[in-house]
Amino acid sequence: MAGFDEGAVYLSTGRDTQSELNSEFAIAHSKFKEFLKSHKSVDFNYVYRDILKENCNTKKYYLPVEWKHLSFFDPNLADKLMEKPNEFLPIFESVVNEVANDVTYPRLENENLPSIQIMLKLGSHPKSLREIKSNQISKLIKISGVVVSASGIKSKAATLTLRCKGCQQYLPSVSVKPGLNGYVLPRKCIASASSARFGVGQTAQSCPVDPYYIEPDKCKCNDFQILKLQEAPENVPHGEMPRHSQLFVDRYLCEKAVPGNRVTVVGISSIIQQDSMNMPKDGVKHSYIRVLNVEIENTGSTRSGISSLGVTDKEEKEFREFSLKPGVHEIIARSIAPGIYGNPDIKKAIACLLFGGSRKKMPEGVFLRGDINMMMLGDPGTAKSQLLKFVEQCAPIAVYTSGKGSSAAGLTASVIRDSATRSFVMEGGAMVLADGGVVCIDEFDKMKEDDRVAIHEAMEQQTISIAKAGITTMLNSRCSVLAAANSVFGHWDETKGDENIDFMPTIMSRFDMIFVVKDVYDEKRDKQIVEHVMSVHMGDGQAADVNENISLDSLTAETGIMPVLKLKKYIAFCRDQCGPRLTPEALKIITNHYVSMRSGASEYEKETGKNTSIPITIRQLEAIVRIAESLAKMRLAPFGVEADAREAIRLFQVSTLSSALTGNLEGVEGFTDRQEHDVIVKVEKLMKKRFVIGSQVSEQTVIQDFVKQGFPDRIISKVLHFMIRRGEIQPKHQRRVLMRVK
Repeated sequence: MAGFDEGAVYLSTGRDTQSELNSEFAIAHSKFKEFLKSHKSVDFNYVYRDILKENCNTKKYYLPVEWKHLSFFDPNLADKLMEKPNEFLPIFESVVNEVANDVTYPRLENENLPSIQIMLKLGSHPKSLREIKSNQISKLIKISGVVVSASGIKSKAATLTLRCKGCQQYLPSVSVKPGLNGYVLPRKCIASASSARFGVGQTAQSCPVDPYYIEPDKCKCNDFQILKLQEAPENVPHGEMPRHSQLFVDRYLCEKAVPGNRVTVVGISSIIQQDSMNMPKDGVKHSYIRVLNVEIENTGSTRSGISSLGVTDKEEKEFREFSLKPGVHEIIARSIAPGIYGNPDIKKAIACLLFGGSRKKMPEGVFLRGDINMMMLGDPGTAKSQLLKFVEQCAPIAVYTSGKGSSAAGLTASVIRDSATRSFVMEGGAMVLADGGVVCIDEFDKMKEDDRVAIHEAMEQQTISIAKAGITTMLNSRCSVLAAANSVFGHWDETKGDENIDFMPTIMSRFDMIFVVKDVYDEKRDKQIVEHVMSVHMGDGQAADVNENISLDSLTAETGIMPVLKLKKYIAFCRDQCGPRLTPEALKIITNHYVSMRSGASEYEKETGKNTSIPITIRQLEAIVRIAESLAKMRLAPFGVEADAREAIRLFQVSTLSSALTGNLEGVEGFTDRQEHDVIVKVEKLMKKRFVIGSQVSEQTVIQDFVKQGFPDRIISKVLHFMIRRGEIQPKHQRRVLMRVK
């Protein structure tokens, strides 16, 4: 029966809204508790109860939670957690602590469990930093990027204990909001004000204004760290600066990521008051992300970022079937820069560089690199930069830089002062950001010598040591180096030999393959190049025929080119799934070749009629092993066979060994005959004794004096060249006639 006042105006005090909100929180509390206690796996085990019990027994007070599990249990509750995490996440954490107390009962007397940290995992695809707008503030987000800097570990209060200066009474267990937010102390004493209200005890006037101070010994603190996240280089549009975001990580998420790691972050988009001298504080907010979970993509075995590329089950099946086809190496080499004519051996070498060998850990803890370094030396206009640009596109992780615009700190790492905290933090350079991929350095010869020296450790040990501003640490730079450089004289001068190269022997020996690319004048070859270039410009060339939807089953060793995206995914899949080793038969072939090269009785000498008794070192032996392993990795084969070893030896012969035999690498570490090296050292010592420091002498006079002593003029010229490059002898102005000894 309807009342007489139905439809009339009602008076509301606002308490109904608060009661509804409290009721909503109470319902959420009970549902969270039911979810944690009742969720089962496919084998009917209680997932979160078992994880909580195991972690608490091992003193690991955190709980990983899958958001999709909560969504299956109650979609409405999962949506509330997604839209209002600042309100519902504290309820979820309190429920986790209650369930943890239940599953660990009984415990020792007076033993209280610390607060359990929730690590939330979202199954959605991560967004870019450019997609995070103001309408997503205070909501759950998932983003990906590269960590470029990390602060030290600091402490932030979780609960405060305050004490009044006047009445000396405590105000215990004052909760502080998580994140970068602080706590504003009360202006008046709460205890004295309540006493004065009821007419007992002291009056409110007995306690001063701003009476409270913090008791540090009675506060509970949590560790936290500030990270700087940068967009992945491949996601930055051309001509724009990469965007950054500040990450707040606490408790068990601290020190989980280091500069150079590619991470996927789940967190709450938050804001804090802007603190700047140049703009008003009211209304200006600084955004940051309070992190709930961090997933690292390029650590240990999984260094290729395969999860970010999204390889589906169908593509995985297609890749495994493709790896069984004959001539996989030929197909991949033809797919590298199809718009560039010729250079088949260089393209095969780049294919080996993209896949890489196997990284090995020695019993004493030392790592042997599996990444292959390669350099292209030669004339301008031979498509070296185009090859580097293509590698940047098809490599799963790649950073492109130019030698002229790169410094030592930009390539390795730098230590800068944080503008907010005024403390020193590290920022990773190009080789740190390319961890697990390839760094392409164009115009390598335009770099300063001091900057090139800085990457010695990064190329061989694949680490970058920092000892600056009180920071002593080591960063990973597990990447391949693909460098391109021109001759000192512009075009390669056959009569100059090693004078075409303006590099120190130490940097050259760290490259596994060195190709000398020359612009050869051949009428037949020139016509073929012209026809190819013109067909590409007309739009009907080989580069324009690449079908992005082509099936890999239709590709053969004679025809067919893999699309760039499929090639990129295939490289990532092989690097992630395969770490081949060589069979004893393949190792025997490489061993015999190494011994014969040292003694000068190799098959290459019999074919070419040249003396190959060049004392190549263990570095060149390891380079051949890495190349053979990369050839096996292209086929997803667990072991490299004899054919891989022979092809690796052939690639080494047509690249580094061929350059050494033509005299282009004379003086480089490992490619100078030991007897000739002893003569060079003897001439250098005599030359330093012969001339007074600061004196001037003609180059021709030096050569004539030492020729009379029985030394070859070629050796004398080489010694002078080395001493000029090291700065021990300075030419007067630009002429090479008068020399001044330091």
